[in-house]
Amino acid sequence: MLISLPGSRRLLLMLTFILCSLSGVYAQKTREQLEKEKSENQSKIREIQGILKQTSSQKNVNLGQLKALNQQINTYKKQIDLLSDDLDLLNGELKVLEKKRQSLDSSLNVLKEEYGHMIYEASKRNVYFNQLVFLFSAGTFNQFVLRYKYLKQYTEARQGQAKEIGILQEKLADERRRITAKKNQQKTVLDTRVSENTKLEGLKVKQNEVIQELSQKETELRKQIAENKRATDLLEANIRRIAERERRERLERERREREEREARRKAERERIARENAEREKKGEAAIVEAPKEEEPVISSGMSEEETTLASSFTASQSRLPWPVKGFVSGHFGQRPHAVLKGVMVDNLGVDIQTTAGEPVRSVYDGVVLDVTEMPGMGNVVAIQHGNYMTIYAKMNGVTVHAGQKVKARENIGRVATDSDGTSELQFQIWKNTSRLNPENWLIRR
Repeated sequence: MLISLPGSRRLLLMLTFILCSLSGVYAQKTREQLEKEKSENQSKIREIQGILKQTSSQKNVNLGQLKALNQQINTYKKQIDLLSDDLDLLNGELKVLEKKRQSLDSSLNVLKEEYGHMIYEASKRNVYFNQLVFLFSAGTFNQFVLRYKYLKQYTEARQGQAKEIGILQEKLADERRRITAKKNQQKTVLDTRVSENTKLEGLKVKQNEVIQELSQKETELRKQIAENKRATDLLEANIRRIAERERRERLERERREREEREARRKAERERIARENAEREKKGEAAIVEAPKEEEPVISSGMSEEETTLASSFTASQSRLPWPVKGFVSGHFGQRPHAVLKGVMVDNLGVDIQTTAGEPVRSVYDGVVLDVTEMPGMGNVVAIQHGNYMTIYAKMNGVTVHAGQKVKARENIGRVATDSDGTSELQFQIWKNTSRLNPENWLIRR
């Protein structure tokens, strides 16, 4: 007679552990992603706090302060959303842990019941007969061996059951500790969300105060809009002048190359004609002119290096590094004014608000086409990338010059700070004479 242990129960228990473990792995991946997003957004909050502190240091409120407040409110809203996601994730993790605890508890009860039954059966056998009597009362040697194996297996089964009970008790205690830790973590997240909500409400109050105060300065704001419009028109005219100059130079280069190719072909035809004339005098066969190769159609007028650069720049869409740290405070194209109702403003690129003296970097390899100073725009740097061009305005301390080759992420100067204490870079991307939305080209942050 051999002992048959409940293997199906152990198989079920093993599968339960595997499923719970897998659930933990998938939850962990989501947890890592969420923690990364929370950390990145918290860094943005600290970055914008520094910008807001700078613009708020001025006695009078200004648009730069309002833009920083708006962005800070958006980052706090996102942080609260992420904390809500965190709570949902914690609730899911707690459900998994509780299910695992219940499974362990159930398995432990089964093992205890089996172990108790074995102890009871063993105690009955000890009452009715001694193990030695049981062994030596065997009729044959083979029967003796079978009885010995039976007693050994029975003893090992009891010891195994006791060991499994100990392991399950440890696992159950561990799961209970994890559940307690998750509940404490849940409470911390809840408290943090309440705190962030309080900060958000405070920012909204400050935002309304700034809007109210700025609304009372309509005349000043309209004057500022007009000045910005003049500066923007002047900048656009300058960019188009540079683009037109580049176009003319490419066309001129293409014309010279075409004339040089034609001159070489003419010289070759004349050489063959002379040689054929000499051969004819000597009675030799004439040289047959080689068939003409099809000339490549050149429509861009760019050199091979410029064509390669333009192609790689095109492939970098949505992957370009930011020219400066900060946040987009003015989006591309026509947008409603931040304060004045019914007033539209047009942006040739994007405004990136940052801290005073922040270094400005080229977003891609290229050649500096132009460095100039313009009213309302400070120093302006134009960098060529094949038939693309990036513009960096509202700068000071420019460190590059026209004709200089620059690398991606190379410092080209610093952001200027206006009289309101706002440090804002105007960044543009052009393809020939068409302006593009830089937010479609910069890497998402």
